Amino acid sequence: MFLRSLFDCCLPLKCATCFSTIMGRSASTPNTTPLPGIGGMTLPSRIEVIHTADRDPSVNLPYAPAVKVTGGSLLFLAGVNAAKVYHSHPHIESEFDDIPSDMEGQTRMALENVRKGLEACGATFSDVVQVTRYITNVDEQDQMNEVWWEYFGDHRPGTATIEVSRLATHEKLKVELAAIAVVD
Repeated sequence: MFLRSLFDCCLPLKCATCFSTIMGRSASTPNTTPLPGIGGMTLPSRIEVIHTADRDPSVNLPYAPAVKVTGGSLLFLAGVNAAKVYHSHPHIESEFDDIPSDMEGQTRMALENVRKGLEACGATFSDVVQVTRYITNVDEQDQMNEVWWEYFGDHRPGTATIEVSRLATHEKLKVELAAIAVVD
């Protein structure tokens, strides 16, 4: 009977006391704020860049050493590159004909694909908290960063840049980006 009463009250989860009971906490315990998106109860998101004590503000990094997110919902974007997001599988060679051969052009196209994914969820580049950047030639990282700053401006998400021998989508691709953003 308790379980039925609990679910009658909480589906959708509207009652913080019942939610806390489900989560094994009392309503007066710290951290009883419901998870974002449950029963219409959400926390506003806040993104804060964290720097370490040895920060040198004269150094312009394309990333943040750490990013703290409070509230919101996480958005995981599939890895994208300069190819159309919706391309054929198995691949059709002609679908890759218009991909530029330079890192700047490919980075711009990949970031446009990231933009499309963000906008589809009501997010922008300032909502991105982490990006894993796969590149086929680490010597071209500076060219990638020049385009990066056009899209991210002063915002610096956390990043990891990894050199790979080849990207899976097509042999001519140089960069792939997998982003995580916070929305709501």
